[in-house]
Amino acid sequence: PQDLAGLDLLPELARAGIASLKIEGRLKTPEYVGSITRLYREALDRLSAAGHSGESPKPADPEARYTMEMAFSRGLYSGWLGGIDNQKLVHGRYGKKRGAYLGRVSSVSQEAVTIRLEIPLAKGDGIVFDSGHPAEKEEGGRVYEMLANGKETLLRFAHGHIDFSRIQVGNHVWKTSDPKLDREIRRTYSETGPNFQRPIDFRVEGEAGTTMRLLVSDPHGATVELESTPLLEPARNRPLSEESLREQLGRLGGTPFRMGTLENHLAGAVILPVSELNRLRREAIGLLEKARANPTPWQWNTPEHAPLAVAENRVTPDRTTPDPASGDQADAATAASPVALAVLVRNPAQLQAALECNVNTIYCDYENPKDYREAVKTFRSRTSGTRAVGLQSPQSIFLAPPRIFKPADEWILKMIQSAEPDGYLVRNHDDLRFFRGSRCVADFSFNLTNRLAADWFRETYGLERLTASYDLNAIQLQALLQATPPGWFEVTIHQHMPMFHMEHCVFCAFLSEGTDFRNCGRPCDTHQVSLRDRVGAEHPLKADAGCRNTVFQSRAQTGAEHLHSFVAAGARSFRIEFLNEESATVTRTIAGYRSLIEGTISGGDLWREFKLLNQLGVTRGQL
Repeated sequence: PQDLAGLDLLPELARAGIASLKIEGRLKTPEYVGSITRLYREALDRLSAAGHSGESPKPADPEARYTMEMAFSRGLYSGWLGGIDNQKLVHGRYGKKRGAYLGRVSSVSQEAVTIRLEIPLAKGDGIVFDSGHPAEKEEGGRVYEMLANGKETLLRFAHGHIDFSRIQVGNHVWKTSDPKLDREIRRTYSETGPNFQRPIDFRVEGEAGTTMRLLVSDPHGATVELESTPLLEPARNRPLSEESLREQLGRLGGTPFRMGTLENHLAGAVILPVSELNRLRREAIGLLEKARANPTPWQWNTPEHAPLAVAENRVTPDRTTPDPASGDQADAATAASPVALAVLVRNPAQLQAALECNVNTIYCDYENPKDYREAVKTFRSRTSGTRAVGLQSPQSIFLAPPRIFKPADEWILKMIQSAEPDGYLVRNHDDLRFFRGSRCVADFSFNLTNRLAADWFRETYGLERLTASYDLNAIQLQALLQATPPGWFEVTIHQHMPMFHMEHCVFCAFLSEGTDFRNCGRPCDTHQVSLRDRVGAEHPLKADAGCRNTVFQSRAQTGAEHLHSFVAAGARSFRIEFLNEESATVTRTIAGYRSLIEGTISGGDLWREFKLLNQLGVTRGQL
């Protein structure tokens, strides 16, 4: 995506009631932090001044955009602050820093290029030539010599730094470095010392014939205490007073502190060498900085009225948990209760295949919720709510809403509800609110990684099961299962891991001329799209009813080698999620896990079978 830049929209954000702004600078330079923060600070100050004077706020200085581009820019855009426009967010031309646009190459020789400049350029500035292939090595360097020729400028570079044969007429040129601007920005934060100083409080104690005690503390409880080396002596003239103590102890320039309160508890007229006061001040500040670097740890206090729930009906294995990598087959008969399989399908063909396999629960996660009514009808015609052969409970169908909810999306939830399923695979807090009172299973997006959170969600919303977070590895997942009653969690044992969700619709941006769902023609209904990464792996993309896109891992993740360890830890419900698999693959995958649960195949053998079954193989992934 282009970089978010909301500078020009500050007046509208202020009118909307926004009270706090955040600037993100992950992996950026100090120059970036200095320049971008200064630009927004100045813009807010202008906005405040205009508000007090009743004048209209002045727009940002034209130099501001140049400064932002030179700090770091893959293109500047207001993102979704001005509304959704899928054609503008991602240009797809480059994904690295470009800076300010300089112009196009008009001619190339063996030792120079000629450009019609659109912004000023100086010797020593860095530039890059954009041929439209950012994954390949790009030519660029610092300008060594400039010769103006009418409206065009000839540029030379240090000998051997540029391969001119790789530069073509018409190539875009970007200014990537401006040393003069960097020096000016660096000066704003490197020469003045800390601009913000935290108040600290001083207290001095003592009397003639004893050492002077100095206590220094900050508002957050960090405190240091020192004693003078020489003893306090009676003063013949100019005894230590509050004024003289402030003068010596308050010399905190160049430190992140300033003097706050001073309590003088010296008894009588006493004196201490100025050099000793300075030493005490310097050592105290040094110790205080160290103390602040190691803050007091948080302390957890459990309220008496909210005791932790106690796990009951724990299944304690009567044997050692097998090593998942050893391939040992566990005896499924040792489980105190049967293991249930749930299957998530994403199209009618997968649904038909899952119904043939008689699984306990089917989750439908279709792109178009209008198809849910037919899915429930198909399920009812095949099962009629009866108990399939080999199952301990009647089969159920649950429907999944989109992962992201916005206020205008409630029609989607109403449409899903009207299909009258047995329950819902809820993804967010709005789902919990809307479907409250129905059978609900919480999906992975609640990031449930500990018992406290699991207990709260179950008690608050009456959830039937909870999906363990996908952030947990196998050891962490076993620990979570052992800390909770066995029936709480459902473990996703096979899936294409969802890598990220985004408001940007790739289908709309690259397969249509439209800006959003109102004019894109819905290419997502007729096309399959994947994103190819730097090593050539193709990651499938799915759009939901709200036109949000989810990118999935190209290879399915399997926990086949860990399943019996999870069972030994108390898990009794496992989920298999399908993406683009054909019906035959759905059938074979479900059969494989059923054989693993029954103990007729080992986890290692099933792992190898899946590697052969899937064209791209499988991965152990986060587990």
